[in-house]
Amino acid sequence: MRSPLRSPRLRRIVTAYTVNRLGTWFGYVALSIAVFDHTHSALAVAALLICGQVLPAFLSPAVIARVEASHRRGELSGLYFFEMIATVALAVLLWHFWLPAVLVLVALDGTASLAASALLRAAAARTAHESGERPSDGAAGVQPAIGPHEAERRANAALNIAFSGTFMLGPVLAAAVVAAAGGSTALFIDAASFLLCGAMLTDLRPHVEDLGEASVRARLRAAWDHINEVRALRTLLLTEAVALVFFEFSGPIEIVYAKATLHAGDRGYGLLLTAWGAGVVVGSIVFARSARRPLGAMLSLGTLGVGLAYVGFAAAPTLALACVAALCGGVGNGVQWASLISAVQRLTPPRLHGRLMGAIESLGSVCPALGLSLGGALVALSSPRGAFLIAGLGATATTVAFVRLFRHGLEPQPRAGEAGIAGEGAT
Repeated sequence: MRSPLRSPRLRRIVTAYTVNRLGTWFGYVALSIAVFDHTHSALAVAALLICGQVLPAFLSPAVIARVEASHRRGELSGLYFFEMIATVALAVLLWHFWLPAVLVLVALDGTASLAASALLRAAAARTAHESGERPSDGAAGVQPAIGPHEAERRANAALNIAFSGTFMLGPVLAAAVVAAAGGSTALFIDAASFLLCGAMLTDLRPHVEDLGEASVRARLRAAWDHINEVRALRTLLLTEAVALVFFEFSGPIEIVYAKATLHAGDRGYGLLLTAWGAGVVVGSIVFARSARRPLGAMLSLGTLGVGLAYVGFAAAPTLALACVAALCGGVGNGVQWASLISAVQRLTPPRLHGRLMGAIESLGSVCPALGLSLGGALVALSSPRGAFLIAGLGATATTVAFVRLFRHGLEPQPRAGEAGIAGEGAT
């Protein structure tokens, strides 16, 4: 049976995604350190995160709709080239630091980044779908094609493994470069990754015919109407939004938990993060090897894993047990996100994949901001253990909602009549 990852185009998409995610860590670490070093203000760092994640969540859907409406080749590469220019400007700006200019450039760069990531995921699903439908010529003759949904899940699994690998290695490599050569050097490396991604994807054409809906507003309206019409999809996104808020409680809690509750110091904090990152890698591999398992079970178990990990943090008397809980939580994290993306794609016709991937990227940017704020407030009002317990119980409770949703099964949207997606060009 032919794996869709044997498609040269899909391999190129996964490679570009990996390069982009790794480079993004260099930019994130360099800017966070630079802003704090120049301002000595946690509020300034918070403003950086808001401009880089929250504002783009509201702006990127319009960019996605605009790119999908264009007939010109290279629109996706154009987003990466724009990110390259913005990142070079940020690198130069660090030599003559001015916070307002940094925040504006970060907001613009973040908007292009969210849009490009959503469009690239949609392109991966579309390419996998096409590869899965075509039989391949093997030594023993023509081999049967795999189903389109299984092909999409395999593509998502490959992207998830790429994400988890860069999640574990990126911060370490970026911090080493910043410490040795400075923030501007790290940003130039980030800019080079955008240049490479843009060059690799010049023939990728994300244009989507949308039944005569040429305007950006009409395309956004079509995506919104689809969410409202498909009850399972609407419930899925709302439940994931609640889950993400609880998932992101941990950001301001972990450092206090490691140093003040477990008395493990900086080393203990690093071990907790490393254990979670290793778990994400394992979870990504588990998802990749479970292509035929029900998505509902995978998503529910992944959510439960994260929730129970936070409950484990609340109860763990030692750093060793807390690291075990972190490893389990990371596994759940790695399974949960990829399962969500596959479930959304299954409930969405291909012509709307880009816009729905944009909605997921937006959820992944807005909900963490709320979760981080609530987590910080809980630590201030109670204790790290109490805050983790609330986060764990809340995340575990969302598992019930996922189970109830998937008891009725995911009904795929019909694929017939969805051939209005332009090809990406020769590979």
